[in-house]
Amino acid sequence: MRINIPNQITLGRLALALVFFGLLSFYRPNSPRADVLLEIAFWVFLVAVLSDIVDGYLARTWQQVTSFGRICDPVVDKVIVCGAFIFFASDLFYDPNSGRNITGVEPWMVVLILLRELLVSAIRSFSEAGGSSFAANWVGKAKMFVQSASVCVILGVLAWYPETLAWLRIACVWLTVGVTALSTISYVSRARRFVLSADALGASGARSTDEPERRP
Repeated sequence: MRINIPNQITLGRLALALVFFGLLSFYRPNSPRADVLLEIAFWVFLVAVLSDIVDGYLARTWQQVTSFGRICDPVVDKVIVCGAFIFFASDLFYDPNSGRNITGVEPWMVVLILLRELLVSAIRSFSEAGGSSFAANWVGKAKMFVQSASVCVILGVLAWYPETLAWLRIACVWLTVGVTALSTISYVSRARRFVLSADALGASGARSTDEPERRP
């Protein structure tokens, strides 16, 4: 089976994610050339994020939207973004001198991000199994943009401006937490309306089935 170009780009992004995680796994604060690792990781992540825009544009323009792309594209997005925050909250980014995480990302923040992604994936599966579309809304798209931008800011600030722009790094971390929480609330609200409408439809169908057959 021939894989079209947009899907090839998606698979390429998955490969970039593995390279990105490999770079982060070698990072240690205050180690020689640590800033170089962050610089390379920054550009690898940026290329992966921008290629996500490219493959979506090409798939729509060339009318090459496939089931593989619809499934794998958001999965790759979740892998690279969630993976980045998992690394940021890990011991790899703890400064032994200060005893603090230099990214500002705490484990509970990562739990919130993962909870949101797992919850939305479960809701989307339930919705589509019932024959209803559960596409991403503007809040979900804003969440993805903020999370991706925050990863770039964290890497860029640590690599080039660790002291002067520390405030920007902290601001982006908390903005990510806030937008992720709002996105979770938005999707849960949509899911609640979907469940209520599905229950109402099921109850209506049950009543019509239980009604005795009318005879002239």
